[in-house]
Amino acid sequence: MTFRNGLDSLLRPEDAVLVLIDHQAFQLTNVNSHDPQAVVNNVTALAKLAKAFNVPTILTSVLAVRGGLLFKQITDVFPGQEVIDRTWVNTWEDKKVVDLVKATGRKQLIIAGLWTEVCVAMPVIQALGEGWDVTVITDASGGVSTEAHEVAIQRMIAAGANVMTWMALAGEWQRDWARTEHVEALTEVLISHLGGTGIAYLWEQQLLNTPVPSAAG
Repeated sequence: MTFRNGLDSLLRPEDAVLVLIDHQAFQLTNVNSHDPQAVVNNVTALAKLAKAFNVPTILTSVLAVRGGLLFKQITDVFPGQEVIDRTWVNTWEDKKVVDLVKATGRKQLIIAGLWTEVCVAMPVIQALGEGWDVTVITDASGGVSTEAHEVAIQRMIAAGANVMTWMALAGEWQRDWARTEHVEALTEVLISHLGGTGIAYLWEQQLLNTPVPSAAG
């Protein structure tokens, strides 16, 4: 087994490309590994994170005429961007998608999608076999059952995949708070999508900007 460790194993926005796969109504209706609302929240956060860090993002659906369009929450992040609609279940067998990924010149391939056991596992396993450094964002993906999702994650890890959550990815991409160029955009993502942390940050700002009452005379 080759262990993934060392500084070079951490993800970097300048080396990353994101592919969002089949976040569509048909798939969402049978996501049972996660709260479907959480999946929508998390993949939207992931999309905004990629945009904040200038990471190229490929959007793809499968048979959208039957399965529904990609979530509006995602396409709103990338207005006017083409969503590649496939017939292939395995995204990595769709030449248009793969050519777009290759054209970025980046080798850290990040994938999230529905369902984990089908439309995520297949491209991840194939891309790993072709030498790509692949990371799966598990909480922006989901399966038809907890078992289906977890077994798929185990299968991909066995094939060599790295797995993370969207917040872990945010931390790796930011890495150093002295890097201020993305902090404002990142903060907006956290406020909108990280629940209590976002609320606590706003509360902190409220307290910092609240005048101290003068002492009673």
